[in-house]
Amino acid sequence: MGKKKKRINVVYSTDPDYSYEQEGEVEDTLPNNEQYLEVYIEKKNRAGKPATVIRGFVGTTEDLKALAKQLKTKCGVGGSAKDGEIIIQGLVRDKVMDILQKDHYNVKRVGG
Repeated sequence: MGKKKKRINVVYSTDPDYSYEQEGEVEDTLPNNEQYLEVYIEKKNRAGKPATVIRGFVGTTEDLKALAKQLKTKCGVGGSAKDGEIIIQGLVRDKVMDILQKDHYNVKRVGG
C-alpha cells in the first residue's frame, strides 16, 4: 500500500470580499477552567421556536459531542453539536449556564 496523498481544497468565489479561513481539527481540548463559552438564545431559522446555543468551545469534535450529550441529558431536551456550536432545544439558558459553571467552565450570558 502506498502513502495517501493529502488533498488540497480550492475555493473559488466571485465575491471580492470573500475571505477563506481554513478550519482544521483542534488537536487537544482545553481544560474546563480555560474554556470561555458564550450562551445565548436564538430563534432565527427555527420556525419561531427558541433554542439555546453555546459557542466558543475549543477542543475535539468528540469532546464537543460529549458535552452536548451531557447538557441534553441534564436538561431533558434534544439538540445537536456541529460546527463548533452546541444547540439545545428550548429556553434553558439559565439551566445550561448553571450546569457549565458547576463543571468549572467560564460562561458568559450573551443577549437579553
